[in-house]
Amino acid sequence: MLKVGVFGVGHLGKFHLNNWKELSDVELVGFYDPNDEMANQVSDKYQLKRFYDVESLIDACDAVDVVAPTNHHFAICESAIKKGKHVFVEKPLANTMDEARQLVTLTKESGVKLQTGHVERFNPAFLAIKDLSLNPMFIEVHRLAEFNPRGTEVSVILDLMIHDIDIILSIVKSDVKSISASGVAVMTETPDIANVRIEFNNGCVANLTSSRISMKKMRKIRLFQKDAYIGVDFLNKKTEIIKLKEPEDTNVFAFDIETTSGKKTIAMANPTVPEVNAIKEELLSFKNSILNNTRPVVSEIDGLMAMDVAHQILEKIGNNVIAQ
Repeated sequence: MLKVGVFGVGHLGKFHLNNWKELSDVELVGFYDPNDEMANQVSDKYQLKRFYDVESLIDACDAVDVVAPTNHHFAICESAIKKGKHVFVEKPLANTMDEARQLVTLTKESGVKLQTGHVERFNPAFLAIKDLSLNPMFIEVHRLAEFNPRGTEVSVILDLMIHDIDIILSIVKSDVKSISASGVAVMTETPDIANVRIEFNNGCVANLTSSRISMKKMRKIRLFQKDAYIGVDFLNKKTEIIKLKEPEDTNVFAFDIETTSGKKTIAMANPTVPEVNAIKEELLSFKNSILNNTRPVVSEIDGLMAMDVAHQILEKIGNNVIAQ
């Protein structure tokens, strides 16, 4: 039985509590949250023990789930790792690159499992293409959200775009060659909307737009590669594929087109999207990595790499601030 404690029981923390309670081989031992009103609500609703200091909860656990604000990630994770506890920590991994590097070093030295909460890796629409051979040469991403004061202690890059940075880095098996970016702070003191171009050494180019001041929501990524287009709608849990038809393709809509090299058959398909809860899937993955002693799907290295690119983007935006 894996004993788990949750740090932070705000909006997202409650989702984590609900999903931990549904997982087998897990004992939810309690939570820590300094907000008395929030903590009392959770204690009453979940009949769960409230711990009044960080160290006591860490000592009572085999693994911790850190859903606290980003500026608290390092202190909680550092203490847990040094005590040999496994760590699940929401994205971004830490508040600064120095903190993130320290956590990576500590994790390696201690041998514990650390998983970073990049939940879009477990989005059903993305899982629908996990068995495809992906080698995109052009990527277009739009992640738009309505304004919400929650989470604005960090820029839109670390709040929203980092999801797509992680997805892209997991797909494109090449080092980043160059980054250009522009952004503007509208409602907060940090960028609320940004446009980024990432070029990779293998020639792939990714254009990303993220905004947290939009009138409508959108979370889409479009991949263009030789003979195929793949569209993933993270928000509506839909996936579409358009590609040259192969002999073994079945159950697809196909039509012929004339090209300079002759007639080709184009196939259109909507892969089956699994009916899964992304948060539950990522917590299950974390649990299994501990019990089976396997590498987490989204490791501390993945978290560090996404943060590294995000901070390069922030540096570029700092040099290209759009005048107000």
